[in-house]
Amino acid sequence: MRVRIPPALVEECLRRTPSSFHAPARDCKDSLIIGDNTLYLAVAPGQQTVDLDSWEPRAATRKENYDGVTVLDALPTVHFFSPYTPYFGFEGVPPCMAMLESLAARIRNSTKFQCVGFSNDSEIFAIKMAQAVGIEILGTCAWAPPLTVYRDAVESAFRFAEAGLPLRIISGQVMGGTAPATIAGGIITNNAEVIAGLVLAQLIRPGTRILVKDFSACMDMRSGVPAFGGIEICLHNAASNQIFRKYGVPLDNTTAYPNSKMPDYQSSYEKAFRVLIAGLSGANTLLFHGSIYGELTHHPIQAILDDDSAGMVGRFMEGVAVNDETLAIDLIEEVGPIPGYFLDKEHTRKWWKLEQFVPKAADRLTYPEWIKAGKKTCLDYARERMEQILKTHKPKPLTPSQEEDVERILEEARKYYKQRGLITQEEMATYREGMRSPNYPYE
Repeated sequence: MRVRIPPALVEECLRRTPSSFHAPARDCKDSLIIGDNTLYLAVAPGQQTVDLDSWEPRAATRKENYDGVTVLDALPTVHFFSPYTPYFGFEGVPPCMAMLESLAARIRNSTKFQCVGFSNDSEIFAIKMAQAVGIEILGTCAWAPPLTVYRDAVESAFRFAEAGLPLRIISGQVMGGTAPATIAGGIITNNAEVIAGLVLAQLIRPGTRILVKDFSACMDMRSGVPAFGGIEICLHNAASNQIFRKYGVPLDNTTAYPNSKMPDYQSSYEKAFRVLIAGLSGANTLLFHGSIYGELTHHPIQAILDDDSAGMVGRFMEGVAVNDETLAIDLIEEVGPIPGYFLDKEHTRKWWKLEQFVPKAADRLTYPEWIKAGKKTCLDYARERMEQILKTHKPKPLTPSQEEDVERILEEARKYYKQRGLITQEEMATYREGMRSPNYPYE
C-alpha cells in the first residue's frame, strides 16, 4: 500500500506549479497575489470561544460567530480567512454542518478571500456555495502523518482541482510523535507528504494553483501534547521557507498557535516570534489572528491584539527608506545643536506618520496619565475597539439572490447529511428551531 513517486515526475510537477497565483476575493480590493516576496496573514481558528472573565472555553453562539467574522473583516492585517474560522462550529449546529455554516457566515459577513477544509463531502457544497456567489475559494488536501493519505483527502483534491480552484496541501505532523524528533528529519517527512499531494494535484489538473503548508509542531515530552509555541517550530518553518522558495512554490507556515490559555505575556512572545520569523525567512502566508490555545480556543479580543503585532512586523519588513529627504542633511544643518529641535518642522509633520506604526490597543501613556485614565490594560483597549467595530463596521452584504442561493445550498447539505444518518432527529429539531429565530442567520 506504499506509493513511490519517480524523482523525475516530482521535478516535473514542481515545475508545473505556479510560483504565485491570483486569489480573488468577493471585493476586488481584498484580492491577493499569493507567492513571491509577500506575506499574508489569516485567521487562526478555535474549536470554541473563551469566557473573558474566567478564560474557560465554551461553545460559541451563532451571534458570537457572526460578530467574530465582522471584527476580523474590519482588521486591516487580516488578509484572508482560513477554514473553520473563527470557530469550528457554534451552538445548535450538528458537527457535519459546522464547516458549511462557518463558510456561509464568512461569505455573508466578509469580502475577503476564503479557505475551506473538507469533511464528509462538505467540499461538494462549499464549491457550490462559492460558485453561487461568484467567488473562488482555497481548498484543502490534508495528509495523516506519517506518510499516509486517506480517501476523503484524495477526493477533496480531485474536487477542487477539477473545479479549477487553488488547493492547499497540509500535513500536520508532530515531531517526536508522527515525525522524527529532529528538525531536519521533520523537514524530510513534511516535504515528502506535501510534495506527494502537489504531485497528485498536478496529475489531476496540470497548472493547479498550490499552497503547501509546513504545519509542524514539537511534542512536549513532559505531557505528550504539542508544544505549539516552541521556538523549534520557527526553525522548521524558516528552513522550509528557504526550501520551497528554491522550488518556486508558495508556502504557508505553521499556524501561530500559543500554548498560553489567555492573552498574556507568554501568548505574546509565542505568537510574535512566529510571525516575525515567518516574514523574515520568506513565508507567503501564516494563520495568525485570534488563536488563544492551539486550535481549541479563539477570541476577537486576541485577534485585535494580534492586529497590532502584525502591524509592527509589517512595519519592520518595510525596512528603512533611504533617500535625500529621509537622510535630512539640510534639515540637520538648519536646526543645528541645542537649543535647536525638530518638533515644529514640516519634515517632522510629514515623516513621523510614514515612519512610525501606531498600535491601536497598546498602552503608551505616562504613569500619571495611565493612573488618571483608570489603569487600562491592552485588553481593555482591545475590548473597546471590538465594541466600536461592532457598532460601526458594516460588511458588504450579499445580494438577495446570492443569499437565497447560499441558504438553498445549506438546505441541500442538511438533507444530504440527514439521509446519511449524520444528523439525528433531535439535532435536526434543535437546528430548525434556531433557524426560526426572527434574526436568523445572524443570531
